[in-house]
Amino acid sequence: MEALLTSTAVVALAEIGDKTQLLAIVLATRFRRPWPIIAGILVATLANHYLAALVGEQAASFLDGLWFRYLVAASFIVMAGWTLIPDSFDEDEEAKPSRFGPFLATAIAFFLVEMGDKTQLATIALGARFQSVIPVMTGTTLGMMIANVPAVFLGHEIIKRVPLATVRVIAALLFLAIGLWLLAQTAGWI
Repeated sequence: MEALLTSTAVVALAEIGDKTQLLAIVLATRFRRPWPIIAGILVATLANHYLAALVGEQAASFLDGLWFRYLVAASFIVMAGWTLIPDSFDEDEEAKPSRFGPFLATAIAFFLVEMGDKTQLATIALGARFQSVIPVMTGTTLGMMIANVPAVFLGHEIIKRVPLATVRVIAALLFLAIGLWLLAQTAGWI
């Protein structure tokens, strides 16, 4: 349950203002059909985060050792800093959704844009930390949906009303707290 809840909270907060959330807004504005877009986000996230959690779990099982646990803790601390950097959405990164329907355009675009994204890297780190693919994937997918479904329905109104800087600070503090907790746990301080 800890893996599920932690994964949900980490990704939901990290996703605010992320390029995939901006992509959700762009797709919602372009297609104006929320349900196929939401289904595309779900399918892409399940596939991407399953693979990411699996990579994290496998890395942890192969690299299980004190130094690897320190590396996972450090990765959360680095993610805290990265979360404070605002994301921008480059129009060149956008898949040309007019060739596909909203579901397929969203699934392809989300899967590709999520590659190497901070939420994917967080999923790898969470997979390594908890060594449990399904709860991590379920939690990170839930976190993505918590952040992106309102973006699909409310679009640009969210950007006007949500203080993204405050949300980034909260997400960064969450990453930092997890990283410091893992560091203290690995060092035997708690």
